[in-house]
Amino acid sequence: MKQRLRQLLSQRQKHQIVDASRISAAVLLSIYSKQGEYYVLFTKRTQEVKVHKGQISFPGGAREADEMLVDTALRECAEEIGLMAEEIEILGELDDTISVTSNYIISPFVALIPWPYQFQVNREEIEELIKVPISALLDKGCQHQDTEIIAGEAGTSYFYDYQGRVIWGATARILKQFLDIFANI
Repeated sequence: MKQRLRQLLSQRQKHQIVDASRISAAVLLSIYSKQGEYYVLFTKRTQEVKVHKGQISFPGGAREADEMLVDTALRECAEEIGLMAEEIEILGELDDTISVTSNYIISPFVALIPWPYQFQVNREEIEELIKVPISALLDKGCQHQDTEIIAGEAGTSYFYDYQGRVIWGATARILKQFLDIFANI
C-alpha cells in the first residue's frame, strides 16, 4: 500500500494556490495500519484556539517565516499531538485548498505514521484524537455532499459523518481528494 500510494501521489500534478492576501498553512493527513486495516488520524480542536474552534481537522497550522510547508506540518504535529518528525514518513502532497471560514491556503501532506504511538496531546489546542477506518470513510453512507461558495464560485462541498462526528469544510475537501486517490490502490 505504501509504495502504491507514494506512486499515485507522485504521478499527479499538485494544484498550488498563490495568493499573497492569504496565510500559508500546512496540515498532515496521517494514516496508519492497525490489525490489517488503515486509519486516518484527525484532531478535534478545543474551544480555546483562535480559529476553527471545536472543529475536526488534521494536525497543522500557519507557516512561520522562512519555513518550508512540509516543516510547518511536521512542527505543528509535534506541538499539537507530540508526533515527532523522525517518526513520520511523508508519502506525498495533495492539492492546496482554501479555508472558507478563515484566510488560509492549506497545503496538505500525506504521511504514514507508526502504530501504536504514545501521543502527547496539547490539551490547550486539541480536545480529542479521532481515529477513523478508511473503509468507514469510503462507505457511501458516511459521505454527503452539498453546494457551497468558495472564493466566490459555487462548488461541491463534502462532509463525512462518522459516529456522530462531522468532518466538513477544508478538512473534508482534503479528505475527499485523498480518498479518491486511495480508492485506486
